[in-house]
Parts: sequence; structure tokens; C-alpha cells
Amino acid sequence: MNEIMPFPGKVGLQQRVLPHYRAQFFDRLASFCLGGLSVFTGEPQKIEAIQPVESLKIAQHTLAKNISFLRGKYYLCFQRGLMDWLEQWDPDVLILEANPRYLTNREAIRWMHKRGRPVIGWGLGATRSEGLFSRTLNRFRSQYLSSFDGLIAYSSRGAEQYAEAGVPPDRIHVAINSTTLPPAFLPERVSIRGRAPRVLFVGRLQARKRVDLLLKACALIETKAECWIVGDGPESSVLMTLAQDIYPEAKFLGSKHGSELEELFDQADLFVLPGTGGLAVQEAMAHGLPVIVAEGDGTQRDLVSQENGWLVKPGDLEGLSRSLQEAFADPDGLLKKGAASYQIVLDRASIDVMAEVFIEVMNHLSKGSR
Repeated sequence: MNEIMPFPGKVGLQQRVLPHYRAQFFDRLASFCLGGLSVFTGEPQKIEAIQPVESLKIAQHTLAKNISFLRGKYYLCFQRGLMDWLEQWDPDVLILEANPRYLTNREAIRWMHKRGRPVIGWGLGATRSEGLFSRTLNRFRSQYLSSFDGLIAYSSRGAEQYAEAGVPPDRIHVAINSTTLPPAFLPERVSIRGRAPRVLFVGRLQARKRVDLLLKACALIETKAECWIVGDGPESSVLMTLAQDIYPEAKFLGSKHGSELEELFDQADLFVLPGTGGLAVQEAMAHGLPVIVAEGDGTQRDLVSQENGWLVKPGDLEGLSRSLQEAFADPDGLLKKGAASYQIVLDRASIDVMAEVFIEVMNHLSKGSR
């Protein structure tokens, strides 16, 4: 990582909620903001499985009142108190979620632009709406995205989607989504030669994660691995019943955090994400684990290649079982792929690298506004 040139002014950052996995990044970013960083977030809905953070160690935190409307693809959110926070904090740069569903953000953009200050959007990407009202929704989204002075995408695929939505390419930047600072040295790992491999999944137990595919794939191959399922969710009982029927070697360990989760990452031999999204992939890689990941929304291609693991098509049971068998058949290769995972995170996908991109974009846009 290059030496980061700090941002000299005050920074405001809005998020709908503050999940626990973002705290370390926000505090790291705050350490490079000489005028301070203030984070404005609300609380998650009761139906969401989000563990919020009540306070930050370096960044300031102001709690919003989230008012939610509708559900699903028509969901909208109004954050009460955003403009009061903005006027009190009076930031030199504002970072907002690049999500047009958050209604108060447009007023915040106008407030900043009226004072000649830049606004940066940050998000996963911009998938086109389909079906009823799609034309109106897509136009609404494109207008919102074009109002930002710069956009930071979670991935190269997200950057492509912003460009497809009409945002000029020179406004778009990529900071690979990360939640972790890797250890200073590659963790030592022991070969699987002569013992049962340990396969780890970490995530919410819901249908889209396709943990059922992992259980079925483990049952299909000759090598019998220890399969550790970490997490909880609405599919827990269904998956436990399935495991009893087809793969009793699976162990459901429940939700784990902190040192307990760290220990599992250190003891595992291979991390598998058989369904969509999940920041646990980066965390596994930071611990020197090779990974098998479903391509999902396309963001995984920034992290996973033949160098450090396997990408499989979503829902491809045969491809998943084949990748597992290949992994177990080459113990030395598995260790090499784990070392490559660690290096990828160190070079491209740590919170330090993320912070560097944010600071560079803020410094660049602030020079243009002066």
C-alpha cells in the first residue's frame, strides 16, 4: 500500500445502518481525516438480521431516525435528522450511499452543491429494474447517480453498472469491499494430507446462500470432509434436517463473532460460499484460506481466480463438487492457493486499500472545488 496523503478537512458519511463489520473501516478512514469524520446512520428494521454498532472509537457517530416505506424492490427510506446533522457538522466533503431509495439524500446533495462542495456516492452498483414502472425507476436511478461528483463502487462489476447507467467513466472509482485488516504475517497452516479436510461456511442461513448445495456436494465426493456451518437464520432447521439425511458429518456451530470466529478461520482448510454475496470471503482470504465461491452478482471476480481458488456457476452442484474434489486431491496446491488469498487481500482488498481510494478521491475532488 502507498503512503496515504491525509484529507485536510471535515468529512461527513451517511449510511442507512451501521453494521458491526463496518466499524473498523470507518475508524480507519477517520484516522486519515484531519478535520474529523462524522458518520450518520439509523437503526435496522426488526426483520433484518443486522448486528448494529452503537459507537465508534475514532469517528463520531450520530444516530438517525429511519422511517421505512413499502418493501422489496419498492422499498424507500426517509432519514429524519439528516439535514440538521449536515448543518451542524458542516463537512467539506460528503459521502452518501449511492442508493436512490434513500429519499433525504437528494436534499443533502443540493445543500452541498449550493456551497460548492463535492459529494461522493458509494455502493454495490446499479442493476436495471425490470417489469412494472421499470422505465421510471431506471430514469430516477440514473438522475440520482449523475448528481454525484464521484462514485466509488464495491467492485469492478459495480463500476461497469454505474457506467451503463450513464455516469461518466472518469467519475467512477473502485474500492473492493472489505471489512478486515489482514494480519501482518501469513498464518501458518497444516497440510490436509493424512486427515479429513475442514470446510468452512460463514454467513446467514437463508435460501440464497445455497448451503444446501454445499451439503449435497460434500455428500457426492469420495473424500469425507468436516463441514463447519457458522451462522443462523430462517433456513437453519431445514438445513439441519437435510444434513442428517445426506451428510451427518456437517456441524452447525451457530453464530460466532470475535475471537471464536477468528479461531475457526485459523483452523479451517477451505472456505466455501456456494450462494450469493458475503463479506466473509475477504475475511477468509485474509486468514490465508483458499476459497470456492459462486459467481453470484459478479463482484467475486475481483477476488477469486485459479490463483487462489475456484469460481463456480450459481446453482451448479456438479461444478461445486468437482471443485471440492480438486481441492482435496492437491494438499500442497491448497496451501499455495491460501497464501495467494492472503496476498490478494494485502495488496487489493483490505480496509487500508479501501481507505486509500476514498482519501484519494476526496483530495482530488476537493482540489477541483476550490
